[in-house]
Amino acid sequence: MIKVRFLTADGDLAVEAEAKPGDRLLEVGQARGMPLEGTCEGQMACSTCHVIVEPGDFARLPRASEEEEDMLDLAVGAGRTSRLSCQIVLDDTLDGLTVRLPSEHRDMQGR
Repeated sequence: MIKVRFLTADGDLAVEAEAKPGDRLLEVGQARGMPLEGTCEGQMACSTCHVIVEPGDFARLPRASEEEEDMLDLAVGAGRTSRLSCQIVLDDTLDGLTVRLPSEHRDMQGR
């Protein structure tokens, strides 16, 4: 199993989750109750699953595609280590990955 950790925007709360190789970070976070909307269901047509990867973990991720970088330009609060969680496919090299939820997000579903 691959362990991942989600931090709230203020860093006060950490939620740990376990995943299998091939799981997408978006679905893992949603299953643990994280507010990752994922409106486009992983089609890279929105930025509602934006996460901020801890700097020490960022280099372990495959490089973002040009399409993902374009979507991140639309994400509220995006920074240098921002990624779309729908584009992070977990494998053993990402065991221990820590991501922080942004302080703001766009709610495309109007919730």
